[in-house]
Amino acid sequence: MSNQDPSSSNPGGITPVGTGASGPLPSPASSEPSVRLEASRPRNVLREPAPWLVADSSRALDINHRITQGYIQLAHELQALLEPGYQPGGSSRVLCNWFAFAPHASLEAGKGMLGAYLARAIIDTAQGEPSPSIQRALDRGGLSGPDRLVAEKVAGTLRFFGLSHDVAASLGTLLSAANLDVLADPRTLWITTWRMARVLHDAPGALPLDKAESVVRTLEQLLLDGNVAIYGDIATAARAYLEWRGRSGGNEVKPLQVVEGFALDGASVGEARRAREYALEHVKDSPQPTHFATVLPEVGGRSLLVAAFALFEDARRTAEGPERNALIGFANNYLAWHEQHNAVQPAFTPATPRTGEVPRDALMHAMTPTLRLPLGPVAWEFSDYADRQPDRDHNFLTSKPTEYNWALFEDRWPAILDAFDVGYRNQAGLWQMPQPLIQSLDLLEVD
Repeated sequence: MSNQDPSSSNPGGITPVGTGASGPLPSPASSEPSVRLEASRPRNVLREPAPWLVADSSRALDINHRITQGYIQLAHELQALLEPGYQPGGSSRVLCNWFAFAPHASLEAGKGMLGAYLARAIIDTAQGEPSPSIQRALDRGGLSGPDRLVAEKVAGTLRFFGLSHDVAASLGTLLSAANLDVLADPRTLWITTWRMARVLHDAPGALPLDKAESVVRTLEQLLLDGNVAIYGDIATAARAYLEWRGRSGGNEVKPLQVVEGFALDGASVGEARRAREYALEHVKDSPQPTHFATVLPEVGGRSLLVAAFALFEDARRTAEGPERNALIGFANNYLAWHEQHNAVQPAFTPATPRTGEVPRDALMHAMTPTLRLPLGPVAWEFSDYADRQPDRDHNFLTSKPTEYNWALFEDRWPAILDAFDVGYRNQAGLWQMPQPLIQSLDLLEVD
């Protein structure tokens, strides 16, 4: 298999989203999340799926479920702070807070974990008897509905690279959450599947199924690491803030009191004060500043969190209307910047490659064109965003979505802001919080 990327003529083309309400979760304070999946398990020598063989995956899904529920609770509590009288289940008259987006993003991470769960079921069953067709392999994984159509299309194309039915079906299942329309462009389909095949070719493992398992495990662990890291950082800080606020006067708390009195590990009073002052100076700018490493190079990410909470207090003291919404939007951008620039980045590009994994940035490079974020009845799709941007390589043979890599902050940050705009324009739908990915986690357990 050649290692030359079909889009290598594009200089930028080489260069996809914590404690839960029902129980404690790890609260990582570094780039090494403490939740890890087991590295080994017994092989399936049966001819039918054996769910107990991928029981470690159900742990990831359980963590994701509790994280999503925790985000929903925080979204409602903070919106009630911003708009007294707000009630969960209704819509809000003011701009939504960052946590209203978080459950939707967390659920998408859960969908990726579920795709990995099903892909590993395909791999495990194939240890006993290879599938005679892609359709049979997908039957073994239990994939159905629109997701199956995507998986079939991807797997069918992967077969052109010499992959077996089972390996192709398992990798197709990883991409099954994509909108089928994204892959209607043959350039996107071909480059995406070529990159997946290249990742597989370079994966650790002696046999094709072992290599496929390395790819699947990498995506599952990447999503888990990011999910836990963001929640353990930002949601934990928000919960600590709400508790501090309750002890410090509740609605009598003043913005400057937040900056000077709310102690958050890793934050500086001076930095938080500077960030709040900068926001107040530029809150009426259109568009608002968003490249905070440039305009606030001396301010750390945890200080931005404190400043964001202070801006929420500024907003609640401002009359409803554009000015209050602008303050909330600035606070949301501070939260999102720290989320993407600091909290989640190590999940995409760990400082030390993980044993038994494929390169995470290469895997995300392949998956980037297929990324999407449902926000209630509407969905933000990366391909739509990319199609509105200038053509990076001016090469007709490469579609615009394939010219980005979600693992790179500089590619991801403008897209995140675009997703925020879609959510702001569809707030009523945004507050339709997602239902649990799996109605009963007991479905993942075998008596």
